[in-house]
Amino acid sequence: MKVLIADRIDKEGIEFLRQHVDVTVEPGLNPEDLKAKIGDYDALVVRSQTKVRAEIIERGEKLKVIGRAGVGTDNIDVDAATRKGIVVVNAPTANTVSAAEHTIALMLALARNVPEANNQLKSGKWQREKLIGVELRNKTLGIIGLGNVGSEVAKRAQAFEMHVIAHDPFVSTDFARNIKVDLAPLDEVLAEADFLSLHVPLTTTTTQLIGAEELAKVKPTARIINCARGGLVDEKEVVKAIEEGRLAGAAFDVFEREPLTKSSLFKNERIIITPHLGASTTEAQAQAAQDIAEQVLTVLKGQFSRYAVNAPNIPPELVPFINAASTIGSLASQLMEGQIRSIHITYSGEVTNYDCNPIKTATISGLLQQATEERINLVNVGFIATQRGLKISEEKQAICQNYSNLLTLELDTNVRTTTISGTVRDNDTHIVQVDDFWMDIVPTGGYFLFCDHIDGPGLVGAIGTIAGKADINISSMHLSRLKPRGKALMILALDESLAEAQRQEILALPGIHTASPVKL
Repeated sequence: MKVLIADRIDKEGIEFLRQHVDVTVEPGLNPEDLKAKIGDYDALVVRSQTKVRAEIIERGEKLKVIGRAGVGTDNIDVDAATRKGIVVVNAPTANTVSAAEHTIALMLALARNVPEANNQLKSGKWQREKLIGVELRNKTLGIIGLGNVGSEVAKRAQAFEMHVIAHDPFVSTDFARNIKVDLAPLDEVLAEADFLSLHVPLTTTTTQLIGAEELAKVKPTARIINCARGGLVDEKEVVKAIEEGRLAGAAFDVFEREPLTKSSLFKNERIIITPHLGASTTEAQAQAAQDIAEQVLTVLKGQFSRYAVNAPNIPPELVPFINAASTIGSLASQLMEGQIRSIHITYSGEVTNYDCNPIKTATISGLLQQATEERINLVNVGFIATQRGLKISEEKQAICQNYSNLLTLELDTNVRTTTISGTVRDNDTHIVQVDDFWMDIVPTGGYFLFCDHIDGPGLVGAIGTIAGKADINISSMHLSRLKPRGKALMILALDESLAEAQRQEILALPGIHTASPVKL
């Protein structure tokens, strides 16, 4: 077996691989050189510099695995690798401790004005009275996202005698209780936190998760730390809030645009900035190299890798069901309310003739796509569910009334149960049930608005008027009702996303109970 390492990784990973396979280390190869060489290798290892595009993958005639010594796989064409049956693996937990410790470092720096004190003293100023800070003890740390890094931050904050609360609908209350964290709705976390730390992936629903509306809910003495992903926080609104005295300070390790060398963030002494150093420790780099070396070797031995980010060799006839399952999971995650207690998946009709494990995997992946950057696959789905304390049950029903096949996902939370059913027809996904309402919607991708309301005359027109005034085109509409002038569900397909202002207008209409934006 031959392995090509095309970027610089820690020597520990290289030495480990060399004990088992033939290793060539050639960092800095240009795309043409990489294309010319890749055909001789069974495995390719990269970091973020090398771009593994489809044309390079196509030349990898012997290629079995591509390893990314880090978390993100944006520089690898995962779809092209999947089509060729090539496994893509990464090292998603290697920098967990480093990122958590950097978060704590920024929290302490904010609390005690460390950068400002350093700069003043080095410039010849001794101004202790202007640098009075605050203790972490007895303060409340609010964490958004209680995954790998968030939970490690929580553990370390408790050593400072902080009270930790968190918002993460995709972990169980038992999991949170075990690490001594109180779960709470987002608004409550925003209102109570003295320090607010973000640890969620950047997705369509988390982009600018903390904006003007959220900043209006925090204490004027609160401080915000973002060591997760740039774009989670509206940087301009944070600057504005600090300048107006509505926020005490902020610390950023990640930014909307990187590399960042000029910003309004630089001008405020109550904002601390570092150049994306979360994973920049000797230990994290060594761990990433060791982890990826082990994963690559596992695949080369013909074994399953826990950190595979794709699922090659899925039978073609199963692909439509996997697409449907992922859509169902995604929709459920956006419509659910409260904290997940249990997950139940029912397979009905002809789909029961297949191995349903890949379908379960796709369902959970769709459900958790807003909560984790880890790609969920057949090997790690059980591990990730256990890690988050999620209880998953399955049921097969050979007979299916009204449909040749049906997938049903039931999410039980501390607020209510959300039920989503879908079927596959002509290889297309059809959503046919949302809670008590039956329908037939083909989610071809785009924006939707789900409105739970009381059926009545004029309501459709009123919503259309609000959308029209905002220059938002409604491409289609579906209405399902339990009885005339009774409970109903209206689903609008939109060409553009609905702004919060328009959503509030719709919620203010008589008879409207909910107005949930959905991106599928």
